[in-house]
Amino acid sequence: MTQALDFIHDTRFEDLPQEIVHEAVRCIADTIGVAAGGSQTQLSGIIRSHAVRQFGGSSAHIWWDGRTASPAGAALANAMTIDALDAHDGHKLTKGHVGCGVIPGQIAMMEAEGRTDARELLTSVVIGYEIGTRAGISLHASVSDYHTSGAWIALATAALGARQLGLNRAQTREALGIAEYHGPRSQMMRCIDAPTMVKDGSGWGAMAGISAAYLARDGFTGAPAITMEDSELAGYWDDLGRTWRVAQQYIKLYPVCRWAQPAVEAVLRLISQHTVEADQIDRIEIATFHEASRLTTIPETTEQAQYSLPFPVAAVVVRGTLGVGEVTESGLADPEIRRMAERVEITETEEFNAAFPAHRIASARLYLKDGRILQSEATEAKGDPEDKVSDAVIWSKFHDLTEPVIGPGRADQLEQALRLLPSDADLGDLFGLLAAGVENSSIGDKNPQYKRRYSSTSQSVTAW
Repeated sequence: MTQALDFIHDTRFEDLPQEIVHEAVRCIADTIGVAAGGSQTQLSGIIRSHAVRQFGGSSAHIWWDGRTASPAGAALANAMTIDALDAHDGHKLTKGHVGCGVIPGQIAMMEAEGRTDARELLTSVVIGYEIGTRAGISLHASVSDYHTSGAWIALATAALGARQLGLNRAQTREALGIAEYHGPRSQMMRCIDAPTMVKDGSGWGAMAGISAAYLARDGFTGAPAITMEDSELAGYWDDLGRTWRVAQQYIKLYPVCRWAQPAVEAVLRLISQHTVEADQIDRIEIATFHEASRLTTIPETTEQAQYSLPFPVAAVVVRGTLGVGEVTESGLADPEIRRMAERVEITETEEFNAAFPAHRIASARLYLKDGRILQSEATEAKGDPEDKVSDAVIWSKFHDLTEPVIGPGRADQLEQALRLLPSDADLGDLFGLLAAGVENSSIGDKNPQYKRRYSSTSQSVTAW
C-alpha cells in the first residue's frame, strides 16, 4: 500500500515517459469527444439536471451545459454523459473502462480547487488510469461477481481527489477505503441482459470517489481498501511506475459495446471484400464468446442498441457504416435494419470463450440468397493496444463527435487546447470551452457530420 500511496502523491510530470504523455493526450481527447456526442442523449439531459438539483454548487462545470454543481455532482453528470455513448476507451482485463470517470473527475477537482496547470492534469490522468486499471483487474481476481466499471473508478477518482486536496498518506488510505466501500458494485451482466440508463456505473463511481476524498479530509474513516491492500493481490500493484497501463487501453471505432465490435468488423470485411448488398443476404451467423452472445436485444432505445450485437451488425450491412445515427433515432426507426437484425443468429464457441478477456473474437458467416456462403476469419476489433489507431483517426473521431454539438470553430479551439497540454498551457481556455452552454441539437441524419468517414495511411475505417 505504501508504494501506491507514494505513486499517487509523488509522481510528477517529469517522471512520465514522453510516449505516456502522448497516450494521455490521446485518451483525454477521445474521452472529451465522446462526451460531446453523449451530451445529446436523453440520459445525459436527465443526469445533468439531476446533478444541478441534487448536487448543487458553483465550483465545477457541467460540460456544454452552462450550469454548475459541486465537484462530485459535476463528476457524476460528466462521467455519465460519456457513458451515455458507448464509444469511450477501455481495457481488456478490466472488462470495462477507466477514463470515462477519471478524466471528468480530475477536471472537476481541478476546477473546484483552482488548479490550472496542464501538466498536473496530464500527470493525474495517468495516475488515475494506473490506479483504476489495476483496481479493476484486482477486483476481477478476488470476487466472483462481475461488477461494473464504477467499482474501480471510485478508487481511481478517490486517489486523484486525495492528490488535489493534498491529503497525507493516512488520509489518502481512508479515502481509498471509503471509495471502495461506497463505490457501486453493480452487476454488469444485469445491464447486458436488460439494457437501461444505468449503463456501466461510471458516473456513480466518479461521484463516490470524489466524495470519499472530501470525507477523508474532514476526518471520515473507511480503510482498508481490500482491492489494494490484500497481500494476495500485491502482484497487480508492484509494477506501478514501470508498467504503464494507460498505454494498454483500446480505442473504440464504433459507439457500441466492445464485445459486439469483433462481429461488426467481421461482417464489414466480408461485405466489403465481396461487394455484398443487404438484399442479397438471407441470414447471418455470428460465432463469438459467451459474454457477447448475451447481447441479443433488438432495441427500442439507444441504450439497448449500444448493448446489442444483432443490431449493429445489421446496421453495418444495411448502411455500410456504424455511427451515432445508427444507434439513435435514425437507426432505431429504420425498418430495414430491424428486419436484418432479426436474421442474425449468435452462437458461442469454446475457443473464443477461452481467449476472453485478453482477446475478444468473433467470426461471421453470410448465407446469401443465391446459395453462396461467405465465411470470415476469426476477427478482433480494431483499436486494441496491439493494433493502435493512428493519431489522425483519434482527431477525426474527435471532430466528428464535437462539431455537430459545438460547431467547427469551437471544436478547432478545443483541439488546440488539448494539443497544448504537454507545453503546460494554462487550463483556463480548456475549462471555458467545456463549460459554455450550447444550443440544443439533434444527432444522426440531421447532422451530416456524424456520417463522415475517416481513414489513415495504415487503417481504413467506416464509422461515425
